[in-house]
Amino acid sequence: MKRVAVLLVAALALTACGGPERPVDLAVVTAVDRPQPGGSKPGEAGTGGTQAPSCGDPTASLRPAGLGIPGGSTMAKIRERGRLIAGVDQNTYLFGFRNPATNNLEGFDIDMAKQVAKAIFNDDSKIQYKVLTSRDREKALANGEVDIVARTYTINCERLQQVSFSAVYYTTGQRVLVQKGSSINSMDDLGGKKVCANVGSTSLTQIAKHPAKPEPWSVLNWSDCLVLMQQGQVAAMSTDEPILVGMAAQDPTVKIVGPKLTEEPYGIGIPKANTDMVKFVNAVLERMRGDGSWQQSYDRWVAARLGESATQPTPNYRD
Repeated sequence: MKRVAVLLVAALALTACGGPERPVDLAVVTAVDRPQPGGSKPGEAGTGGTQAPSCGDPTASLRPAGLGIPGGSTMAKIRERGRLIAGVDQNTYLFGFRNPATNNLEGFDIDMAKQVAKAIFNDDSKIQYKVLTSRDREKALANGEVDIVARTYTINCERLQQVSFSAVYYTTGQRVLVQKGSSINSMDDLGGKKVCANVGSTSLTQIAKHPAKPEPWSVLNWSDCLVLMQQGQVAAMSTDEPILVGMAAQDPTVKIVGPKLTEEPYGIGIPKANTDMVKFVNAVLERMRGDGSWQQSYDRWVAARLGESATQPTPNYRD
């Protein structure tokens, strides 16, 4: 019964976003039509067609300058507006998901956004959530639609060309999710097979780059990957381990296999021009280290499911 419920939720999400998109060619991204549930339409390719220049250490962020809010600063303008606008997910269990019992957004990333609102207003409820897909994160920041993005957001050189990031607040790695009855033990066993990931995610690029040559298959939401796998339309899904752990917690018929394929440092995305906001958010993360709120959130949402403990990553600053 639990699996049926998960399948129904995922199916509704799949219908809402238009279904699976095309396979993605890492070297040349082109528009390719693929049959869709209930018809066919062009999809959009994921990232990975352009190699970004090296930016040194992408995790090096601006040194915090305290939690004061000077007049005319980005934070002062947010305070004057009366709410922080945060780009988040609502489909990633444990990190950013809508609790069906309360209809509230909850999770580790939601807690990060709340802490920023608390630092500006002394009230973590003064926040407006804007639900984003993976591929919409840079656009939302560049267009000023959101003040921050807290959405399992890996820091890398390509993204730093368009947006800024806080210091790293969590580090994980990409793994593989398959059906429990499957003989697949790692990405090495997926050559020529469809492997699902989100459009705009680093996961999709890593699938395309893997030496076994799996076939990347892109969708808008991770729940769409789960239903495609349940239906046998893809052999596996692959992304960061905590996301897969959330999927496995909702569907006991799936399992995580293989070693970590990557290292994924998560940061809070911030519009590139708002350097004062970067420093402020880093001060918020420093406060969370000191008052234990990061650890409390991690222990609540992540530790029990992963079966391992962790501490807040040591920040890496540049001046």
